[in-house]
Amino acid sequence: MKTVLDTVGNTPLVQLKHLVPNPAVSVYAKLEGNNPGGSVKDRPALNMIRSALERGQISSRTKLIEATSGNTGIAMALIANLFNLEIELIMPSSSTRERVLTMEAFGAKVILLDSMEACRDYAEEKASGGDYFLLNQFANPDNYLSHYKTTGPEIWDDTNGGITHFVSSMGTTGTIMGTSMYLKEKNPSIQIVGCQPTEEASIPGIRRWAPAYLPKIFDPKRVDRIMDITQEEAVDMTRRLAKEEGIFAGMSSGGAASAAIRLSRELESGTIVFIVCDRGDRYLSSDLFG
Repeated sequence: MKTVLDTVGNTPLVQLKHLVPNPAVSVYAKLEGNNPGGSVKDRPALNMIRSALERGQISSRTKLIEATSGNTGIAMALIANLFNLEIELIMPSSSTRERVLTMEAFGAKVILLDSMEACRDYAEEKASGGDYFLLNQFANPDNYLSHYKTTGPEIWDDTNGGITHFVSSMGTTGTIMGTSMYLKEKNPSIQIVGCQPTEEASIPGIRRWAPAYLPKIFDPKRVDRIMDITQEEAVDMTRRLAKEEGIFAGMSSGGAASAAIRLSRELESGTIVFIVCDRGDRYLSSDLFG
């Protein structure tokens, strides 16, 4: 009999039919909002918590703590609860109310601070005292290994090995690191494209990190190209995904889709896969769809 944890992964891969300007290029969206926690972060959250338990790093008496912009926190709240683990989540105060309420519904304690950097500093300081265990998605290899074990193989199998380009937004960079590792092993010529916001843009889920906060799991050699995405591009494409393709997603997904569409214009032929990180219902209290 399956449990909720058995439904993490194996998400659908669907082809865009209206937004792609180049008929010689196929663009596919991997719908990570179909995970039980509603985002791609279910994969690393499950792998980080389960692996820490298997290694004996944590037990049912452990208090977990994590800094998150939202989706990882929701995934960790869900999965920690299923393993009977207490968890405290630290989020930027700009996060949508839906995210906070969802975490609390799964039993997590939520603290709001001014910025993501402040959240990371706070979580690290609390963990250094010894009363909390920091999973640390920004430095934990189990983050990207979840995508090496699941996301990469799923994309390879679902495209019958035909993928030529993989596009992903970059936050913790776990998705792009692990998927790149797997796909490059299968075919080194596959191009890995990361998305980051322009200097002035604010796109939830995509970050342009200051050097001191660059995730330790990030290896620039695993990314062939980085594309800058404006906030206007991300918003416009997120709305178009909903209206023209029936894909209701968040702004980071619009950013990745924008990069994939831009890339399709440059190619003579190819098969592009991009990650739809989460669902749009997490942003209804914002002006994303206003």
